[in-house]
Amino acid sequence: MPLQLTRPLAFIDLETTGINLSIDRIIEIAIVKIYPDGSKQIKRKIVNPQIPIPQGATDVHGFTDEMVKGAPPFKDVANEIKQFIDIADLSGYNSNRFDIPLLMEEFLRAGIEIDMRSRRMVDVQHVFHMMEKRTLAAAYQFYCNKELSDAHSAEADATATWEILEAQTLRYQNLGNTLDSILEFTGEEKIVDFARRMIMENDIEVFNFGKHKGRPVVEVLKAEPQYYDWMMKGDFPLHTKQKLTEILNRTLLKK
Repeated sequence: MPLQLTRPLAFIDLETTGINLSIDRIIEIAIVKIYPDGSKQIKRKIVNPQIPIPQGATDVHGFTDEMVKGAPPFKDVANEIKQFIDIADLSGYNSNRFDIPLLMEEFLRAGIEIDMRSRRMVDVQHVFHMMEKRTLAAAYQFYCNKELSDAHSAEADATATWEILEAQTLRYQNLGNTLDSILEFTGEEKIVDFARRMIMENDIEVFNFGKHKGRPVVEVLKAEPQYYDWMMKGDFPLHTKQKLTEILNRTLLKK
């Protein structure tokens, strides 16, 4: 059966200066928004990352400093993008680990809060890797019998990702055709921050990296208050620092 939606689903794809959530920036963003009735809207923006584009990144997507020097910075288009994805669930290819976290970092840098509490996030790559374990181009060929000739064009990649998810729901009956059934199948972990430095285990926030991996965040902050300072001064994403501060304020500083 075709994919059944209860509200819009926005497929997001980014081209960026690199893959570091803390320091890299968006160059191109494309969003293909699918409505429950099957209609779609597309929004594509090229933005000036305001940092040099490394040659390695240019080799992948083709964007150079010269090509984006007249484009607006992300903060100038942030509200427009926020409104476009308003109330929509989110999807993409490797989106839960890269596109969505980096997009949220850009929103935070622009001083814009995005409420993610009620949004569902379906990563098409997760389904694909569980089933076939290949790349986006291979997934497009496998599920849609098409060549992804314009790979690393954000709009082409986002559109291909939507078509792949549609094809996956038709191919795998046990996947179901709703976002809830897909998420139940893939078993996405419950995260605290998008960089996954903290996750939820038994409804408790625990660290997911380093020497304190697996320990409750509150327990560590009580035993080693300096650990909070170290993380806040360190090269961690803004969203990680924001969530860590929320935990500190909620549990340790309340009267």
